[in-house]
Amino acid sequence: MSTLEYPDVPLHDVMRATAARYPDRPAITFKGDTITFAQFDRESNRLANGLAVGLSSADRISLYLPNGPQYELAFYAASKLGAIACPMNPSYREREIRYQVNDAGSKVMVTHASLWPFVDACRAQLGNVERFVVVGESPRADRVVAYDEIIGGASSNAPSVRVDPSQLVALPYSSGTTGLPKGVMLTHRNLVCNHMQFGSASRLQADDVYPVYLPLSHIYGVALMGLAMWSGAHQIIMERFDLEALVKIVQEHDATWLHVVPPVLLALANAPGLDASQFRTVKFALNAAAPLAPDVARRVEQRLGFRVIQAYGLTEASPDTHLSPLDPDRIKLESVGVPVADTEQRVVDLETGNITLSAGETGEIIVRGPQVMKGYWNAPEDTARTIRNGWLHTGDIGWIDDRGYAFIVDRKKEMIKCKAFSIAPAELEAALLEHPDIVDCAVIGVPDDEAGEVPKAFVVPRKGCTLDAESLTVFFSSRLAGYKAIRHWQFTDAIPRTPSGKILRRTLKQS
Repeated sequence: MSTLEYPDVPLHDVMRATAARYPDRPAITFKGDTITFAQFDRESNRLANGLAVGLSSADRISLYLPNGPQYELAFYAASKLGAIACPMNPSYREREIRYQVNDAGSKVMVTHASLWPFVDACRAQLGNVERFVVVGESPRADRVVAYDEIIGGASSNAPSVRVDPSQLVALPYSSGTTGLPKGVMLTHRNLVCNHMQFGSASRLQADDVYPVYLPLSHIYGVALMGLAMWSGAHQIIMERFDLEALVKIVQEHDATWLHVVPPVLLALANAPGLDASQFRTVKFALNAAAPLAPDVARRVEQRLGFRVIQAYGLTEASPDTHLSPLDPDRIKLESVGVPVADTEQRVVDLETGNITLSAGETGEIIVRGPQVMKGYWNAPEDTARTIRNGWLHTGDIGWIDDRGYAFIVDRKKEMIKCKAFSIAPAELEAALLEHPDIVDCAVIGVPDDEAGEVPKAFVVPRKGCTLDAESLTVFFSSRLAGYKAIRHWQFTDAIPRTPSGKILRRTLKQS
């Protein structure tokens, strides 16, 4: 196992060190505008100082923003105040906004004018929020203040707040292996260590350049942000994935890395008009967040000329635990790689989780290292189930070969993995049961060529009522994010359950 020496500092001190080394290097380019690392440090100071009034250490700040520099500035501003950044997917709608903001107990919410209608629709139910900070054209409303007003008169000097590395810095929400989304408690030390683990394994340098189109609210996006702030690499932020725009950015900025998920690889493999000359500067495409189809990766390699590698992790591990070796003769497309520095791995039996299996035997992957979360927010029982004797039980099923390469073959069946996102069936079922004519329901994941899995709902209509897929799709779309949309509907007389009431999802998958 390789080891690293980690500085015992809060997250923002890592960024400050990078700004001191490379003050004039570009940190972020967005829509043609570039800010340097020194500018990023100063602007995040201004935002921190503007937000500081009424905030105490460990207060939560919800970040409900599309991709853009303000997202990263707000994340690091929270760090500098000793506050806790709570990333929120910008595709969330009222129900999800209300749940996460209230569960976290956020005192401040930073959002964008384009998302304000969704916040406004549930603002009355967000009683803990004292200020809504709006980027862009700010509405006139109670508790609302414009982002530009917050930073306008604020000092660019560093806030005089002492932050201990053991404090929480981020509270992203993950469904883990079961249940409704839970806050994942990540400390400054967790993220500092993992950015170094991930960056060292991928040999990232200050002269590297990469586009960021994955949501900054996702733990993958948080990792890409942190990698750049640690290494001095240049981020080209995109609001969303667009293949034509991505190709243009790669060529204009001589991008050296692509960080992808399987649908992006599919686009690169299948889109007409692409060739290796357009990607001449790209060294690697790194796939993470969802399983990779090796045949698709090989097609991309043959067509575009760069190597495809895998990484593996989960929100509860900050996220990275594994990454493929970069040496060409050590890359195994079928494997998610080997553990990053200071990370141990085991495979344990599925029944008890206590018996360590031998190389080649299939069981649950468990990991241990400095990047493992402190626990779930206000959920000690879930924490105790997931972290046992310091080992994080991932919920993923796989095996390890005699050279330490990990292979993921399945996962515990409750969760649906749609593109890069984990979806909890219980959350979708709770929303479905709000429909007055649904008396019971169950949701499972079914295979999908593009997304990996998509939700399928089994619905029991109220007696005497007739339901149809089209009207239910409309009803559901107004309540949850688009990636959680039910893609397939099946009407049935009853949901199979155990005597204790647990849904027999395996039976549904076989039906």
